[in-house]
Amino acid sequence: MSIPSNQFSPKPGLINKEGFLPDPLELVCIEAQKVFDQCLVKRCLKYKDGPDTDFSDEELRSNPLPNAKIFVRCRDFNIKLLSFDKTPLKNHDGYNKVVINFLISFYADYIDNMGNNMSELFEINRSETISRLYCPDSIAKSSSSIECDSENFNTEFLKLELVADCLDGTFVEGCNGCIYLNITLGFHLIVKCELLVQLLIPAYGYCPVPKPCRPIPTEDPCRRFNRSAAPKFYPDQKLRPLFEDDDCDDICDCDDDCDDICNCDEDCNDSSNC
Repeated sequence: MSIPSNQFSPKPGLINKEGFLPDPLELVCIEAQKVFDQCLVKRCLKYKDGPDTDFSDEELRSNPLPNAKIFVRCRDFNIKLLSFDKTPLKNHDGYNKVVINFLISFYADYIDNMGNNMSELFEINRSETISRLYCPDSIAKSSSSIECDSENFNTEFLKLELVADCLDGTFVEGCNGCIYLNITLGFHLIVKCELLVQLLIPAYGYCPVPKPCRPIPTEDPCRRFNRSAAPKFYPDQKLRPLFEDDDCDDICDCDDDCDDICNCDEDCNDSSNC
């Protein structure tokens, strides 16, 4: 049974029960960036001198690092879209071949021979070609009272999202006797085509004013310790039944994997089966 509107307090949260929300108060029109198409680019790159490929990049080698000893990690990844080109595909209205040029930057931390924490900035210029992406031109032309750079405004419909990590970092000695840091970079890149559109959505009105921020009260650690339950002194045993014909209901523990212990088909998550 749904909650009556006069008993419902609208607020952000998880919707965990279907049909338990009251009817919306209104249908509202909002402006939002709608994703028309997107695709994922996955790369694992190692250092290699020469032109960039799908597996190598010459910018994954640092400048000479005196007294470098231990590679620690990479941090503060950032991505910047530099430029892009669209080429319409024949007989595919709205679809384009897209070539993007972007910059991935991050810091690589290492420890030198004196035990000092050092860092080196990497900037990786890359280009990717998306063979087929639905990027239609906006039919409506809009103008705003807010002044903005025309180049930035033009790139709003193409968006890049990056998740990257340094998979490895090794120190090598170059021909000149200097020490360099070679990085193995793995990244997932999502290329999105977005357009600013008007969407009609159901709404419950404006979000209410949130509750006041409350500080965390200080508490005596001994008082908190005395209030806590005693720990289990021994770990749970993972034993198989001695006899295969034993009743599963007498053995199966809802916290354990039913298949591993009881070899039965019932779902252990259902309390009626345990």
